[in-house]
Amino acid sequence: MNIQFSDLIESAPHAPGVYKMYDADANLLYVGKAKDLYNRLHQYIDVSKLELHKQVMRSLVTRVEWENTPTESDALIREQELIKTQKPKYNIMLTDGKMYPMLALTSGDFPRLLKFRGKISQRRDVYGPYPSVSALNETIKTIQRVCQLRTCTDTYMRNRSRPCLLHQIGRCSAPCCNPDKQKYAENVRTARKILTGNSEPLVADLSRQMQSFSEKMDFENAAIVRDKIAALTHTSNRGIRRKSPYTPNLDWDKNVTELEKWLGIKINMAGVFDNSHLFGKQPVGAMITFGHNGFEKSGYRHFKLVDKSRAGNDIAMMSEFVHRAVARGPKLDLIIVDGGMAQWNIANRAANGIPVFGVTKGIVRDGDEHFILPDGTEYFDLPHDSPLFLMLRAVRDEAHRFVITYHRSVRAKQLTASVLDEIDGIGPTRKRALLNHFGSVRAIMDADLTALTHTPGLGMAAAKKIYAHFHSEVL
Repeated sequence: MNIQFSDLIESAPHAPGVYKMYDADANLLYVGKAKDLYNRLHQYIDVSKLELHKQVMRSLVTRVEWENTPTESDALIREQELIKTQKPKYNIMLTDGKMYPMLALTSGDFPRLLKFRGKISQRRDVYGPYPSVSALNETIKTIQRVCQLRTCTDTYMRNRSRPCLLHQIGRCSAPCCNPDKQKYAENVRTARKILTGNSEPLVADLSRQMQSFSEKMDFENAAIVRDKIAALTHTSNRGIRRKSPYTPNLDWDKNVTELEKWLGIKINMAGVFDNSHLFGKQPVGAMITFGHNGFEKSGYRHFKLVDKSRAGNDIAMMSEFVHRAVARGPKLDLIIVDGGMAQWNIANRAANGIPVFGVTKGIVRDGDEHFILPDGTEYFDLPHDSPLFLMLRAVRDEAHRFVITYHRSVRAKQLTASVLDEIDGIGPTRKRALLNHFGSVRAIMDADLTALTHTPGLGMAAAKKIYAHFHSEVL
């Protein structure tokens, strides 16, 4: 049957969220974000208007899924998380270890505004992410104009003997020379309200101030307040505080206790399994563990397939990995597998009496999951917004992240320059030019078509051969 792309996105909502595109083998090709999912997805219908790599990607798409998010900022966070953990083949941005820029307020008597990229846990009071550095800089300028918070380092502040230029232009209260802790603390509270989108009361108060100045014919101060109102109105929805990227706050003890009551077992440690391979090559598996206190990293395990005859057969691979985990430990009270009844059956046979629980993908992943209970019956009625459902999804996604990361590591270690010999028309001279230009085979594999064409002496035809060779196979 000829599936039209327009049919795949027919029911896309007019709402913010992320979308995921898959090929016929259920490989994730691309993840994107959107303020309006319907409008964004419909931009993919006319292939001629897409970038070259997206034209290739679009020709492979057989399934499109989406997740609604409360805001566009939530979509930004979720997109970043999916790209980092699942590494879709056609996502070029955010695959090099970078992250969207963030804004933080440091601790201390005189907190400073701080730009950074990295894990959110690295700083206190984090806001964002921001779609670009320019958007982040614009927000900082607004906070400076309205709240006059410092951006200088602690060392710089301690060594100042007089206020700097930012104080002279009204963007800093100069705590280095005018250390009014109470006033500064009020400004910090105001900044937090702005960054969390709670600026409406501030705008109302400033409007009253502007009206008062106008009535007194103090037009200079009225203009200053007017500019603050304009800045606040433009910035109020940019900063959204996050403690972690789109991860629900899980009460592990409560959720695991609820799972125990549901299944009628005691759970000290549960193991979640997943496996990965590349058309049967580099077959690996992984197990993550969790309990009442959350993820138990000491129980995490990697597996390389011993019985190579099982390579490429997900069910046979699952059997070996579960059997080895049960035989060698750690001691598990529950085994969770990602897959349907076939995966559940094979895991149940290998589990040596340990209860097995299945998390199925359903028709629409991340929205249509249901479960296979230890007695083999399927359960569809767990609310998808319930804390237990969110925990089960989180542990499944953690297992997937863990195995994919391991699989990529195994592939990278096995790559040598001889891989280039498999490509027709790439002789010693071109191979040397590629390695000199990119530095490693892994970098060549990850390069897009445009980057490959910049290799001295390569040419477009050879670049297309190389790109097609490495990108025709997907995790």
